[in-house]
Amino acid sequence: MPELPEVETVRRGLAAVLEGARFVKVEARRGDLRWPLPKDFAARLEGQTVTGVGRRAKYLLADLSSGEVLLMHLGMSGSFRVMQAGDEKTPGKFHHERSNLAAHDHIVFHMSNGGVAIFNDPRRFGCMKIFPRVQIDSEPLLRALGPEPLGNEFDAAMLAQACCRKKTSLKAALSDQRIVAGLGNIYVCEALHRAGLSPRRKASTIADRQGAPNARAEDLAQAIRDVLVDAIRAGGSSLRDHRQTDGELGYFQHSFRVYDREGAVCSTRGCTGKIRRIVQSGRSTFYCPICQK
Repeated sequence: MPELPEVETVRRGLAAVLEGARFVKVEARRGDLRWPLPKDFAARLEGQTVTGVGRRAKYLLADLSSGEVLLMHLGMSGSFRVMQAGDEKTPGKFHHERSNLAAHDHIVFHMSNGGVAIFNDPRRFGCMKIFPRVQIDSEPLLRALGPEPLGNEFDAAMLAQACCRKKTSLKAALSDQRIVAGLGNIYVCEALHRAGLSPRRKASTIADRQGAPNARAEDLAQAIRDVLVDAIRAGGSSLRDHRQTDGELGYFQHSFRVYDREGAVCSTRGCTGKIRRIVQSGRSTFYCPICQK
């Protein structure tokens, strides 16, 4: 599933076409994705102007002139293609063929500026929902989310306080969207390696008994920020179905230090370890048993 950097990359691509433009025509080629589309989905969007395109964790949020919000989630295989003047942008050199079947183009937004945004989702695990902006704090899909790791409020103290009483592993805690919003398997593995912390370590060990952060929490909070910023700058990681909105693959997968590198030599200077793969909570975890303690 796309994680925060991938979703942020998509947000920026969509903003260029949607922001300031009006929905002229909305094609809902089927009545459901992961869940049924909202009643009168197309009618509620057509004629509305997009005043902004934001992101909360892994959700895309388009603010509408009606005072409502269009929430969009890519799911496992969802992606957007953006077309302008009837032509899709040329994919970059890292392009891998993706679904072009019309049967997978489930939602099409035709905008007043001539742009078209097409939501393609072969597995239909994505979703779209419309609700009043004033209800955003109580929206079930958003209300339990933790802090944004790139937001001003996220720091070592907040992270330590959230983990101080956790009996789970550090990997499991960081994957919990209630603790940090937007992180997933890839960037948890990468951040833990940068911080030199084992994914097996108990989450509570980054704080003292009163919940104050220690050096581990400081290193981890900084590593989370750094890896996300680097990944966004690179356009996100392109694994399986994820693509940027112009069809070009992200480049960050070529900078992975541990993820999907089982058996490779650790990239930490002076470390002789080899990347190991274990399974935690049904997901693959990649780490260096030598430099991650």
